[in-house]
Amino acid sequence: MAFFKRIFLFLVVNILIMMTITFILNLLNVKPFLNAHGLDYNSLAIFCLIWGFGGAFISLALSRVMAKAMMGVRVIDPSTNDPEMRRLLNTVHDLARAAHLPAMPEVGIYDSPEVNAFATGPSNRRALVAVSTGLLRRMSSSELEGVLGHEVSHIANGDMVTMTLIQGVVNAFVMFLARILAFVLSGLGNREKSSSSSYVTFNVLVFVFQLVFMILGSLVVAAYSRFREFRADKGGASLAGRDKMISALEALQKVQDIRDARVEKPAFQSMKISHQERGGLVALFLTHPPLAKRIERLKELH
Repeated sequence: MAFFKRIFLFLVVNILIMMTITFILNLLNVKPFLNAHGLDYNSLAIFCLIWGFGGAFISLALSRVMAKAMMGVRVIDPSTNDPEMRRLLNTVHDLARAAHLPAMPEVGIYDSPEVNAFATGPSNRRALVAVSTGLLRRMSSSELEGVLGHEVSHIANGDMVTMTLIQGVVNAFVMFLARILAFVLSGLGNREKSSSSSYVTFNVLVFVFQLVFMILGSLVVAAYSRFREFRADKGGASLAGRDKMISALEALQKVQDIRDARVEKPAFQSMKISHQERGGLVALFLTHPPLAKRIERLKELH
């Protein structure tokens, strides 16, 4: 039900955005201009939607496979007799049951000194939760439970699907707007002045506009990602306990404060637990909020 609700809300928002853009383009008489000069406006929109969402959904569908291959994740056998692996597996499955997931996620481990964990997968029925060996060595059992509660909450919230939908919208509009502006500015719409140089200019402008719009679009994606991290912290607090979630983030804060360039800095990357904290404009592109702010939010929960 939650999945269909996200799809419905996405479609409603997408339709409203499309209607708004169409209204603005019609108001500026852009659509008739494009059609009159040989650019099929509707075909372009469909093309961009298909390619924009196609890439995003292919990436989502392959997310588990890619994570295992790129990170070297070894999936734990559910029948394992290894005590440490058994505890990790049971903890994830207990949290998954508490979150009412329809199927138990795969649980994996990968060799890395970084203190990290991540969740990925195309749906809450086909998800993967993976932790680094560095995290297992550096965190206590209660801190580990807080981290795993956070990751299971990502799965329960359907964050992977929602991020894919948002990225698909961004991709589609980047392609669409870049091509419209490039068409108008390159002179391709002027049949009398159109030449081979116009096609070169068009392709150069498409590349430039796509780069600029993708950077702007990434601000939207990053803003939503920060929102979902706060929500996953709250979900982790609900599943594992607020104190455990706070302890987990405080442990990460200590790791961050060490600032070991050889070991710890790679831990603060996208798709994972945390980021190295930065200020200014750079902060707008971060997918994770500052740890101090996340801890503060959790302490305000009652």
